[in-house]
Amino acid sequence: MATLYTQVDSNIRKTWILISFFLIFIIVLGWFFSYLLENRVVLWIAVFFSILMSFSSYWYSDKIVCLLTQAKPIEKKDNPELYRIVENLAITAGLPLPKIYILNEAQPNAFATGRDPKHAVIAVTRGLLEKLERTELEGVISHELAHIGNRDILLSSVIVVLVGIVSIISDYFLRISLWSGRRNRESRGSILFFLGILAAILAPIGATLIRLVISRKREFLADASGALLTRYPEGLARALEKISADITPLRVANNATSHLYISNPFRGKQSKNWLTKLFMTHPPIDERITALRELEI
Repeated sequence: MATLYTQVDSNIRKTWILISFFLIFIIVLGWFFSYLLENRVVLWIAVFFSILMSFSSYWYSDKIVCLLTQAKPIEKKDNPELYRIVENLAITAGLPLPKIYILNEAQPNAFATGRDPKHAVIAVTRGLLEKLERTELEGVISHELAHIGNRDILLSSVIVVLVGIVSIISDYFLRISLWSGRRNRESRGSILFFLGILAAILAPIGATLIRLVISRKREFLADASGALLTRYPEGLARALEKISADITPLRVANNATSHLYISNPFRGKQSKNWLTKLFMTHPPIDERITALRELEI
């Protein structure tokens, strides 16, 4: 049986590999476009930008995620019951008490973020608090604490920033390409133009593949580890049933942060054909519920 800390070393290693790849990718792109534009300033901008974004994605990813999702911090006096649930389960898991945030959203959902257990955040929606029973809420919180314990949050949070940056860079080079294509009809301008168009077309695919660096197995592991914390798998199973059945939209949902949530926040868009399943950041809910109900605790 996988434990709460099984994936720690693996996830830390994946994070640094991803950040290193991002650094190299942006610098190479900067060099290539500086060559085509015959302007070395582009290369220096790319170097500075890649280092700055890599640094920010590690140290400030939790703040960026909370800003993107419009999550607001709360204190114990704001919601004593939620605070006690998180506190008790964190003690059971042997983790520091994470900061607690609430999203003013009707859809029941939750996520965890931060670079390590000492700088972790658990965020839940208003809908989750209103629509789940206590045992179900405990199941969700234990799932998110499992993500914190095995350092899924570091990898997930870094990917949010890097996916966003890849999209911005693709758009930037597309604009350069269009500008260059109009001003320069020679071979070099044509190459730049078509490369920019290609980058814009491939950007959504690339962003999806980056998010898929996070294996969907992490959700099964977090489910199992969370069930071990509460000793009651049925609580999380029932919570997942309610969450997946709720068709309320999540207004702050976007492609960069969708993989963070305990369940896909894009309601009504989960096709079950094999191609869609291949690119899903979450395993199907029914498979997760079946796995939970087959656990022997």
